[in-house]
Amino acid sequence: MNNKAKEPLIHLTKRGTVPVRTAIMIRIIAVIIALIVCAVVTGLTTGINPIEVYSSIVSGAFGSVRKTWITLQDVSILLIISLALTIAFRMRFWNIGGEGQVLMGGLGAAACMICLGDKLPNAVVMILMLISSLVLGALWGFIPALCKAIWNTNETLSTLMMNYIATQLVLYFTILWEVPKGSGKIGIINQNSHAGWLPQLFGSKYLLPIILAIAVTAFVYVYIKYTKHGYEVRVVGESPKTSVYVGINVKKVIIRTMILSGALCGLVGLILVGGINHTLTATISDGRGFTAVLVSWMAQFNPFAMIATSFIIVFMDRGAGEIATRFDLNQSYGDILTGIILFFIIGCEFFINYEIHIRNHKNKEK
Repeated sequence: MNNKAKEPLIHLTKRGTVPVRTAIMIRIIAVIIALIVCAVVTGLTTGINPIEVYSSIVSGAFGSVRKTWITLQDVSILLIISLALTIAFRMRFWNIGGEGQVLMGGLGAAACMICLGDKLPNAVVMILMLISSLVLGALWGFIPALCKAIWNTNETLSTLMMNYIATQLVLYFTILWEVPKGSGKIGIINQNSHAGWLPQLFGSKYLLPIILAIAVTAFVYVYIKYTKHGYEVRVVGESPKTSVYVGINVKKVIIRTMILSGALCGLVGLILVGGINHTLTATISDGRGFTAVLVSWMAQFNPFAMIATSFIIVFMDRGAGEIATRFDLNQSYGDILTGIILFFIIGCEFFINYEIHIRNHKNKEK
């Protein structure tokens, strides 16, 4: 009787360091396969020519100069939030509170515009807006970080709950500041005086978020990779016990890092209220705080890779709206195509990290 263990038909092995060229090639192949699958799904379910659908997606994002600027602006907003969350994620602190931190930053900016817009010079108002947004965003990061550092609470739940508190605070002040009374909306703040409206760079209202996104990307990359604080963040993320052994104050690192993460999210609130929408609503973030989690994970916490992942999501989202308009399909159909593409992009990471081996039939037992 042969007791020799049979070799499995398929087994996996962990890859070593994968060359950048190979990883890029795998991702490109994944996108191509995703596009083919989307084309098949589109043809079978709608009867519409997939090429026309893809053309509409491109048109929705870049069909005009204005659409192009809006796409780049939306990419910038999503990118800044993703970078803010990434600082915490590198520490293995799962900050799911980006939505609330953005809302609080927007609340701080709106409060300065409404309460101080007609009382102080515009430059002073904008400085106070910046300080208020950063401080309130940082506060919304500090509270769950303090709870984690002192009582070791679950940061995923605490940051998530902070989102609901922020939403209710914004709703409260929306009723307090509503114009006209009974409308349930604040309306355009300082529409006549433009007090607190962030400046347009080179005559473009879209350029400021893009420049800030570039600056924040460079800052986060340098902070994580080349600073002492960034080194401590990485060490705490890899092993808290090792951090204590080498003399790193883990509690201090957690609190400091979340203050920075929240402040950057608060900066986005300032941009949305003071530079883009000029009003405040409970939905002003539009779910970007949660989408940013996906962006960060897809990019594997790499600040420069997040530019690509942010672009993909915004590009598909803008295209989904164009599909709905041109082909009389609801917005959900565009989301289905987006989901298919993201599924393949995320799934290809498996093939980057693992290698599949199939048993050689010549060597199998007889």
